[in-house]
Amino acid sequence: MSYLIDSNILLRSVQTAHPLHADAKEAIKLLKRQGEQLFLVAQNIYEFWVVATRPTADNGLGLTAVQAVNEIDQLRNFFTILGDTPAILAEWEGMVTSLGVLGKNAHDTRLVAAMKVHDISHLLTFNTKDFQRYQGITLTTPQDVRATSAQATP
Repeated sequence: MSYLIDSNILLRSVQTAHPLHADAKEAIKLLKRQGEQLFLVAQNIYEFWVVATRPTADNGLGLTAVQAVNEIDQLRNFFTILGDTPAILAEWEGMVTSLGVLGKNAHDTRLVAAMKVHDISHLLTFNTKDFQRYQGITLTTPQDVRATSAQATP
């Protein structure tokens, strides 16, 4: 199966003091061990940068630009990053119009549009409720990954 990794998973995976850090890291590790294809799109990198370099007082990670670049380099080495294409914009435009997506939810729609264009079936995220309106994708949480992995282990 193919998975797009949501930015919230990426951020928690580097934020060692966050209560969801271990869940994010373990889910990625389990999926990789199972041979799943793990992808990012350019938007994940933009979103990661925004939060990673935002001050901690503003709900960011407070990283310097150099630290953020180092983290992004590690992401690039671990995940396959798929490119932006004109088809993503066209898919996104159709989705926001047909679903009546407004405001910041349009960011999530763009991730789903990229999934559809790149034929990615699953989204690993902590925020399944943000994506429930979208048809044709499977929402997966780190807890789901752990439960599935436990069932597969004899």
